[in-house]
Amino acid sequence: MKPTIAIDGPAGAGKSTVSRGVARRLGLRHVDTGAMYRVVGVLADEAGLAPADGAALAALCDGLALRFEDAPDGVRVHVDGRDLTDAIRSVAAGQLASRVAALPAVRERLVALQRRLAVGGGVVMEGRDIGTVVLPDATLKIYLSASVAERARRRHAELRARGEPADLAEIALAIADRDRRDAERPHSPLRPADDALRVDTTGERLAAVIARVCALVAARGNP
Repeated sequence: MKPTIAIDGPAGAGKSTVSRGVARRLGLRHVDTGAMYRVVGVLADEAGLAPADGAALAALCDGLALRFEDAPDGVRVHVDGRDLTDAIRSVAAGQLASRVAALPAVRERLVALQRRLAVGGGVVMEGRDIGTVVLPDATLKIYLSASVAERARRRHAELRARGEPADLAEIALAIADRDRRDAERPHSPLRPADDALRVDTTGERLAAVIARVCALVAARGNP
């Protein structure tokens, strides 16, 4: 059976870059579960739904038609024929995602979808509760971390590269606030799985982290 790799960690720790790189190198599928919560947050905001309205957001999840498409610049996220990739990558979308992700009804539906996507293995799945909740029997569990300053710097550089306004201090505050909410939520809080291998990416080249994770997969007896 092909491996199932769970990569967790806070915003800006390098999950997307590392997960995508590992998936490409090993010929596996890449699933960004954080993008799912961002989609729900953005669509709820567009529809004027309250972030705490569990019933309305659950109904939104039930009708979600998501498609991930690999592209040279990363994974594009399509919802009902719309490319929402740029919309869900904003700082505001991250804050919305953190709020809707705290709702049990939303998590229940999206976790079920994530598990279906992992059936049969051959997947690198990233998020905040993959190793602890979504795929507790994953072949390999990695927990990435980095300092708030490092993660804010990366996010600031990403936004500036896209030509978007960005304030480093505001980004750092937003990251720290999201860390707190994600860690303190009662349902599926952000934390490393007991058997996860912890990797601090502060000051690390993400290409080196990708190579390290691929070596760990090989050490588990998988290609």
